[in-house]
Amino acid sequence: MSKLFLQRHLKSQWNTEDRYAGWVDNPISKEGSDMAIEASKMLIGENFDIVFTSPLIRNQQTVVRILRHFEKIPLFVHLDGGKMQEWGNFEGGFDSCTPTYVSEKLNERYYGKLQGLNKEESKKVFGEEQVKLWRRSSDVRPPEGESLKDTFERTVPFFQKYIEKELKEGKNVLIVSSGNALRSIVKYIENISDENIIDFEITFGGTVKYDFDGKNYKKI
Repeated sequence: MSKLFLQRHLKSQWNTEDRYAGWVDNPISKEGSDMAIEASKMLIGENFDIVFTSPLIRNQQTVVRILRHFEKIPLFVHLDGGKMQEWGNFEGGFDSCTPTYVSEKLNERYYGKLQGLNKEESKKVFGEEQVKLWRRSSDVRPPEGESLKDTFERTVPFFQKYIEKELKEGKNVLIVSSGNALRSIVKYIENISDENIIDFEITFGGTVKYDFDGKNYKKI
């Protein structure tokens, strides 16, 4: 039996300003940093062998702050090719560090033309119902952005290829990521319908836990 932990990042600067962040690389805020202790309590008594996250700084900062409370040090290993993967090679094992794999496949949903806009102001510009449809529906994209379905189609194959492999080998895995990337994974794990996933959300710094027996997931 292995365990899977899904951890949403701590509140970012743009979250505190109620702006659409998407792929914009803004850091966690002071409020977010102050949340780290409470967020870490959700993992007290648990053990995780490996971490997956995205290159967005708010996700990586969350990894550092969460692991700090368990006296763990992340060693970030990039999986998306390019010089960061090629030249980030090293000899030997991870020693005292926790392997932390990074891929943009775990990035937040891309919000296109909405990125940077205040959420309340966007309702005045586009209309409340239209904005709600863009934000919460499964397959309607914001202008030049991704729908949740699009996010699912990049996040879940990565999950199946890399993360389930580790779980099937008996490792406990922590994923630190953004709201819609995690919603996509939960949709897959729990087989949630397009209609019902609208109502599912993990709060900032929140954690969802599962047992995995090699075939099935059980929420704990």
